[in-house]
Amino acid sequence: MSVGIRTAGATDRETVVGLLDRGFRGDPVSRWVFPAEEDFHHKHQRMMGGILDIVLEAGRVDLTEDGSAVALWLSMPEGGHEDPDGVDGPALMREAVDPDNERIEQVGRLTGRLHPTHAAHEYLWMIAVDPDRRSQGLGTTLIRPVLERCDRAGTAAYLEASNPRSRDLYRRLGFEVREPVLELPDGPTMWPMWREPAAS
Repeated sequence: MSVGIRTAGATDRETVVGLLDRGFRGDPVSRWVFPAEEDFHHKHQRMMGGILDIVLEAGRVDLTEDGSAVALWLSMPEGGHEDPDGVDGPALMREAVDPDNERIEQVGRLTGRLHPTHAAHEYLWMIAVDPDRRSQGLGTTLIRPVLERCDRAGTAAYLEASNPRSRDLYRRLGFEVREPVLELPDGPTMWPMWREPAAS
């Protein structure tokens, strides 16, 4: 599939936030964080904007030329990433999006505890495809070039799958589930997945 991919910047923020919001409307974890429809409608997009701002500042955002799919990547060093100013990211995200919703902070803390620190890696924080363009290979088209670069550099990759369909897609791309899986309290399962670089 021939699809142009470019690096998104601050001028693409509105487009990318809208795409992330649409792409995760049916996601089990997003629905667990915002179970009430009214909250989801008003606050989910705000949370996606907060995540995007972090990646725009510290990582890379790959966007298809037609704006139909996006992937958010962070390069993680061995030993993990500590904010030099001691900033508590999950608490700040909760405060910015919805101070009364403890699940915003909870999901950040729980995934953070499982995030590997034993080796440097590329972290796929989020990938979203416009609902009207699903099942066309756009997700794979976005991910594959990064995995090829990882293979050439001898770098691992990591992500958390939030539903069985995406978990199975990532398996086909060489990721393996790491135990333990994350069972969100009274909520869905998340699968931490690690990919060793392929031997050249």
